[in-house]
Amino acid sequence: MSDRDTALVRGLKVLTRIAESGETTAKQLADDVGLPLSTTYRYLKTLRDFELVEEFDGRYLPSSRLSSWSGHGNSRSHLLEVGHPFLRRLSARTGRTSVLAVREGRNAVCLRQFAPDEDADIAFRTYEVLPLDRGAGQRVLLAHAPPQIIAEVAAESTEPRERLLDVLRLIRQEGFAQSRSQLRDGATALAMPVIVRGEVLCSLTLAGHTERFGAKTVRTLTPVLAEAVEQLRAELEESC
Repeated sequence: MSDRDTALVRGLKVLTRIAESGETTAKQLADDVGLPLSTTYRYLKTLRDFELVEEFDGRYLPSSRLSSWSGHGNSRSHLLEVGHPFLRRLSARTGRTSVLAVREGRNAVCLRQFAPDEDADIAFRTYEVLPLDRGAGQRVLLAHAPPQIIAEVAAESTEPRERLLDVLRLIRQEGFAQSRSQLRDGATALAMPVIVRGEVLCSLTLAGHTERFGAKTVRTLTPVLAEAVEQLRAELEESC
């Protein structure tokens, strides 16, 4: 194998690892693929130059360009592009973890998230696959899924079928969902759908430790989240 081929293979290993992990640091990448840190930074620079990887606050993520290659529409690609800066601003305003999730079949995927340091233990990983029947953001997506998806998920859920269906009906009526310790012990979440031209493109969630996320906090953050949903909807609608 030539030196050039070896460099290509190493670069592909770095890119593959970023795609698999969803979000990682240069140090973690170097450890995972067995490269010196200085070499890893060189590969990361090349991947960023080709717009295959994005960097936020020292963490590396797959770019929106990769998403467009995978066949997602313009809205999904734009959601990836704006997601991290948008969530960072929302978390700075609220002091809570913020999450964008999308539905993929009978699961949800954490597309982007931003967590303050104090919430690191309850935060999802970027591209973590999540069950649709548990957690506020995931249940928002399930509530607006096609009837066949709802039926299939309800049939396999540990939640009693009729109780889950009642919860989903309430989410559609009220326009938001709340959860407590459904996926992460000690975590409370508040979520709303982001609807672009009649389609629920994603859910937007605020989450945090339950001791910092009581009923008063929920009442305070509900209009803030609704405003953020509208801002994101308007921005995504322009990109369609």
